[in-house]
Amino acid sequence: MALKRQFDMSATFSMASMTDVIFLLLIFFMVTSTFVFPNALEVNLPESAGQTALKPAARIYVDTQGRTATMYGESSDWQLIENDDQLKAFLHVVNDQNLDSVPSFIGLYADKEVPYGRIVELLNLGSENGVKVVLATSAPSNVPALPADE
Repeated sequence: MALKRQFDMSATFSMASMTDVIFLLLIFFMVTSTFVFPNALEVNLPESAGQTALKPAARIYVDTQGRTATMYGESSDWQLIENDDQLKAFLHVVNDQNLDSVPSFIGLYADKEVPYGRIVELLNLGSENGVKVVLATSAPSNVPALPADE
């Protein structure tokens, strides 16, 4: 006598519960993840060579000892800056004199041995004072020989 099972064994697999779990995990990660936009400095990368190069309205040069010199416009005389207050005053002058429609910026020329923290400080000073500061990749040709420390 052959006994029949009351319930047949099904060899199929239901994907409905698996898709529900995946969908719930997706919603969970979308809701709990935070969209963080870093408060980074704007970095202007060079573009094609076909564009005309704008000249900076002013220049800031930092040497290996951390000394800072500034130059405004096309003049060739550099002013040695003693502290950040003098630099802020210089940035205010540049910002006040460049309110025309032509976009102006300050070129920041730093020696490759200058600590990156100092460069970021100068970029922050520029942004705090409403001046666009662009990090230059090569030093200008008329940089003065700053006096040696004694």
